[in-house]
Amino acid sequence: MALHKNDLEEIARMAISPVYARPGETSPIAKDKLPADGRDPRVAYRLIHDELMLDGNSRQNLATFVTTFMDEEADRLFAETLDKNMIDKDEYPQTAAIEGRCVEIISHLWHSPGHEQATGTSTTGSSEAVMLGGLALKWRWRERRRVAGLPTDRPNLVMGVNVQVVWEKFCRYWDVEPRYAPIAEGRLQLNAEEALKLVDENTIGVVAILGSTFDGSYEPVKEISDALDALAASGGPDVPMHVDAASGGFVAPFIDPDLEWDFRVPRVRSINASGHKYGLVYPGVGWVVWRTPEDLPEDLVFHVNYLGGDMPTFALNFSRPGAQVVGQYYNFIRLGFEGYREIQQACRDTAVHLAGRIAEIGPYQLLSDGSQLPVFFFRLAPDVTHYTVYDVSAKMRERGWQVPAYSLPEPLTDLSGLRVVVRNGFGRDLADLFLEDLRRATEFLESLPTPLPPDPSHTESFRH
Repeated sequence: MALHKNDLEEIARMAISPVYARPGETSPIAKDKLPADGRDPRVAYRLIHDELMLDGNSRQNLATFVTTFMDEEADRLFAETLDKNMIDKDEYPQTAAIEGRCVEIISHLWHSPGHEQATGTSTTGSSEAVMLGGLALKWRWRERRRVAGLPTDRPNLVMGVNVQVVWEKFCRYWDVEPRYAPIAEGRLQLNAEEALKLVDENTIGVVAILGSTFDGSYEPVKEISDALDALAASGGPDVPMHVDAASGGFVAPFIDPDLEWDFRVPRVRSINASGHKYGLVYPGVGWVVWRTPEDLPEDLVFHVNYLGGDMPTFALNFSRPGAQVVGQYYNFIRLGFEGYREIQQACRDTAVHLAGRIAEIGPYQLLSDGSQLPVFFFRLAPDVTHYTVYDVSAKMRERGWQVPAYSLPEPLTDLSGLRVVVRNGFGRDLADLFLEDLRRATEFLESLPTPLPPDPSHTESFRH
């Protein structure tokens, strides 16, 4: 049908009209129901783009462990592979091959004795990887109990109270009793002594954290394993270990090569890590690897006739884009071992530098110093009473810095602090800018008048 002259004039006018004066920009955006009509794609883009400006700057987010910087070439690969469905290995065989290569590389990096036939998978992140690792522990424990003719109705899992909340979710979803070892002043992690207090014949495994989210410290995997070895040798239960290396799994191999935390420790049967943390990939991708094929129970592997072929799968999620896996492989071949080592060492050096400078500012005390994960935790001195770490966090946000303030769990709920995560892209210059802003924020808070104590007589009269 021929366009009317008025229609042609309207099209021509739209082509040259300012974007913020076009239809759709001069009316409210839909927020609770689908609009009746569409918008020009440039207008739709601008509307959403402008709303997202209200988010914080991801590069100034010192709360997150998640990667916020990748090469421009990686950005292009992401855009080119977002439409590839990872689960469809028959239609995207090369993406599937790249996933397999990544599992082999990671298995070798973590010293798996059977890495030539590595058993593992990509996941949407460490949360899914944790679920798979925990399920394998439960299934193997249950099978051992059945063979021995023992009950299987009371499984438990031993870990520190500092574990990420996903472990609590695992226990609740899969009917496992969580047994949390407490933290204490000067020890914000699980150790061998506390682990042994909680282990019994119903323990499906002990979880050690390589890089606590509280303070960045590594839990002593080898020490815990040695204690469990001694327990088994004395006739006690033979309990496997899982290492939650969500952050440390892509740090320790490169800058702590002599630390025994991985499959060099025989009791470690599975490990998870987040590719989107110190694996240096945008969210979300995680990895879980088992020591040997036998450590992944066959009951957890499904064979699916999907889109033209038989496909073994043992992930919880199904359809997801291949971009993150491709991004992981890009990093592996782009950086190599030395590239990863340089990045993680630079992050640690920046963290240690920044922590040391903060310790020199009067009211602050370090609870960790960034010498393990490039993460540190600091508090206000006990004699500071007229402002809190939450005030410091709020003041820093005025300059765009997102620095989380939080209190520790029982029995240290009265201890609150601030945590800084140093990631790739947060270099010495940004660290020094952050430090100057922290100095100014502290000087402002220190200058506030100290509140007067309440007048007892006034309180008493108010009560009456």
